[in-house]
Amino acid sequence: MVDSSPAARRSQQLSSPNGSGLSSFLTENRNTELNHQNALAAAQAEHERVREAAIRTFQEHMMQEEQKRQRERHESILLQQRRELERIRTEEYIRAEEERLRALKAKTVPNLPPAPEPQASPAEVNGSDPSRHAAQQVAAPKATPSTPEPSTAVKNPFAQANGTGTAQSPQPTLPNPFKKTESIPQLTIQPTTQPTTQKASPTTLSAQAKPFTPTGLQQNGVSAPGSTKPPVAAGTDRYVEIHKNLKKLRASLLQQAKLSPPLKKRLGDMRREMRKNMGQLTGEKGGNKKQIAAIQVLLDESLSGSVPSELIDPSNFVTDQREPVDGALHNEPKLPSLFLYLLNQFSKTVINQFIDECGAQPRTANPIGVVAAMVFSHDRYLWRGKTLIDILMAKFRVVCPVLFGYHGSEKTDAGRQQLGWKRGESGAWIPEQQHSDRMKGLGAGYAAIALRNFSLSKYNSPWPPTHYWKAIADIVNTPAAEMSDTQCIVLRAIIEDSEIKFIQFYGNAAIAALRKALVEFPNNAQAKSPGVFGLQVLAQMMKQNLGVDL
Repeated sequence: MVDSSPAARRSQQLSSPNGSGLSSFLTENRNTELNHQNALAAAQAEHERVREAAIRTFQEHMMQEEQKRQRERHESILLQQRRELERIRTEEYIRAEEERLRALKAKTVPNLPPAPEPQASPAEVNGSDPSRHAAQQVAAPKATPSTPEPSTAVKNPFAQANGTGTAQSPQPTLPNPFKKTESIPQLTIQPTTQPTTQKASPTTLSAQAKPFTPTGLQQNGVSAPGSTKPPVAAGTDRYVEIHKNLKKLRASLLQQAKLSPPLKKRLGDMRREMRKNMGQLTGEKGGNKKQIAAIQVLLDESLSGSVPSELIDPSNFVTDQREPVDGALHNEPKLPSLFLYLLNQFSKTVINQFIDECGAQPRTANPIGVVAAMVFSHDRYLWRGKTLIDILMAKFRVVCPVLFGYHGSEKTDAGRQQLGWKRGESGAWIPEQQHSDRMKGLGAGYAAIALRNFSLSKYNSPWPPTHYWKAIADIVNTPAAEMSDTQCIVLRAIIEDSEIKFIQFYGNAAIAALRKALVEFPNNAQAKSPGVFGLQVLAQMMKQNLGVDL
């Protein structure tokens, strides 16, 4: 209607279908006191509902947090219990070994009675009785210089101690004790049987070798320091040749990549993926499975031939001559150059991580060493049944020659070069602290690779603990006048945090070697440098933390 009020028209237009809601809200009594009270009551009820819901959620959250704290506390207690149990087991083991060592030291072997003079016989007159020669050999050191028998019948004392002497030795010669591989104790599950042999041998040597006054072997199996420079072990110069061959291999791959688009496309990606996965390693047990699988995928891809590369002779990258072996996966005379290149890049990454990450924190070397040993021990990456870890050791030889028996003076350029002291970009030698950190990381890394226990693995160790023993022997046998601080730093790095593993492999022989390295070697130093002091401190730490009094 024309005369209708605007409010009435708006009410009709906004009315709800059910006759309530907005139309009732817009009625004339919407501003009454009762209507306001109803609205306030509804708002108060909603507020209480939200508040109760918030309080309930807060209480549930606090309960969850309390349960989480309880679980973490429980796990922490269990972890501390495991550590204490491990500490107790270690102390008990070391205590038992020390008791065995003391018992062996207290044990003496009585001397044999003098042999009776045999009756002369026609066989002896003709010189055909071997027992007569044996009797002459036993009595030879006691004979006077005027008799001719000692010059033809004295046995080599080192050969007799090792069971390699013959009944008749016309010309006794004194071999270099550093080359006797028998002086290195062999690995055994029960190392407690080793000290018996090692204890008896020096007694025999000292009794028979008196006329010669040779540089003998000590009870710990480590050759005694001599006045001459210890010879470099065979094959170490070969590592320098391998290192040069690896540089040529890298140049060859870059040249191949220019002519092969598929190789050029994958070469850089493989190298970056290798470096990325190695950089993601963690110290958690089982936390590196994904990274190891990714590295193996790259190596398998290079072996499969899906990325074409030239075939080359792997003998250019190993120290020994190899022949085909029955059952080996790769007996062919040549392997893809891309595979060897990736092993080279893997080794380079391992060395760089030892240098960059393990100098300040040596314990971080363990996961890197685990992965390195795992890769080089896998049967798919062997050549003619043997590992290709010489590629990695060639890099160790160049950056840390001390591990391979080299030494020199840190005051001369030639000596620093011999010790592996690096030059900076300007051509000057890097600072002493930086050099020290490099050597610490490399020493810890070497120990992390060499002291791996493969007794429960189906593969063989690519770098057995005998190399670890030899590295220690090469350092401690350096004459006192030629000792360097670098040697002391590397020696401490390969021993620290690895004492228990070393003792587990060699038993009492390891304790004797540690005494030689941490007590006798620094005591013989002419200058008490920080490196020498560090060895003495490590000996005290072993006494406090492990209960081993050297």
